[in-house]
Amino acid sequence: MALRKKKKSESAESAIAVPQTGRNSHPFLSLSSYIPGFSNDAELYKSLREAVPIIDAAIGKLVRLLGTFSIKCEDEYAEESLERFLSQVDVGGTRKGIYAFVSSFFDALLTYGTAVGEIVTDGVRIRSLYLSDLKSVSLKAGDSPLDIIVSAQNENGAFVPVKYPELILKSVHNPEPGKIYGTSILKGLPFVSEILLKIFNTIGINWERVGNVRFAVTYKPQNDALDKAYAKDRAKQVAAEWRKAMEKNGPVKDFVAVGDVDIKAIGADNQVLESEIPVKQMLEQIVAKLGIPPFLLGLSWSTTERMSSQQADILTSEIESYQREIEPIIRKICKTHLTLSGLDCDFKIEWNDITLQDISEISKSNYYEAQTKKLLNEIGGENDGNQN
Repeated sequence: MALRKKKKSESAESAIAVPQTGRNSHPFLSLSSYIPGFSNDAELYKSLREAVPIIDAAIGKLVRLLGTFSIKCEDEYAEESLERFLSQVDVGGTRKGIYAFVSSFFDALLTYGTAVGEIVTDGVRIRSLYLSDLKSVSLKAGDSPLDIIVSAQNENGAFVPVKYPELILKSVHNPEPGKIYGTSILKGLPFVSEILLKIFNTIGINWERVGNVRFAVTYKPQNDALDKAYAKDRAKQVAAEWRKAMEKNGPVKDFVAVGDVDIKAIGADNQVLESEIPVKQMLEQIVAKLGIPPFLLGLSWSTTERMSSQQADILTSEIESYQREIEPIIRKICKTHLTLSGLDCDFKIEWNDITLQDISEISKSNYYEAQTKKLLNEIGGENDGNQN
């Protein structure tokens, strides 16, 4: 009796311990397990760009819209030296040029809120520009809150202050009061994006269940005793014939059965939830946070021409503020090159004009301007002839 009771209790405990099996809500677990203030923000924002393509596209467009610039020096020789250096400097891999480095630096600044780079020299000239991984560097306040100490991770995993801090390039975006690290433009999006991913994941599961049609074949035995006695055998026979009829690689066959057989598509009566409105609501939050006009991301929302023009003007002001954040980094690189080259002259950075207008609109504007000048010249010529 004791053994029987023990086996019964063990089976009861094992039955309770059996876990519920099922797939995760979506493959990006860092978003579903996000806890504000307690998560690895760098990995979270990296996963966020991979999970929601529109976020990655928006940051990519901001990087490209940052634009190009030119360096103007009082000394013509120094200006030529700077132009040659900025176009040929090595930035890692097969990439060269200051624009490649600025693009990567600005991309990291937007994504993580903090970007750290380094000017690599051989003691005579700048050899390359290096963009550091935020995992391998650490920022902390020095004796003064305005003094930031940059430490690098050594072979033992400990962080040691860098030997030449004057060669470090660091920038932070919108840091909170009293904080050293910057704020990513993706802050506030994990919760909204996690809801969006739930909707997308659910749509995929529903299409997998309903799109790939499954059938419920029900055999109903008649009231006579003989039919009920052989119900199990007939059900197996119906199942075997149905399996043959539904073979993928075999020829198309008809299914013929004798008796009361009911066939229904599984899930055909279910109503799929409408996803257009909630998806648009989540995308509106994402677009508003990133500051990108919807039409630049391929979102055909109902906007007037005047509204699109206003959104382009707002984006232009945003890009100008980003240029002001990146400019100190460019200035430090140029200043270091001039110092190592033995040149001492002042210079200024001139950004090229930002335009978000359509090419056809620009051409039309230039055409109207040329017509106006031609008309004014003709009127001026007639007036001169009348005076004579």
